[in-house]
Amino acid sequence: MTDEKNLTREERLAAKLRENLKRRKAQARELDCSSGDEAAAPLPKQPLSR
Repeated sequence: MTDEKNLTREERLAAKLRENLKRRKAQARELDCSSGDEAAAPLPKQPLSR
């Protein structure tokens, strides 16, 4: 990665978001593969509380 001292706040946040997305996708793939024949029910969507 480039010199982290020269990155702006937005660039640092964007990099962290990309890392988080990659990690979550890997976790989802792992869960999908480990479930085998079981039908994985999607999580219920909760309305945003404001």
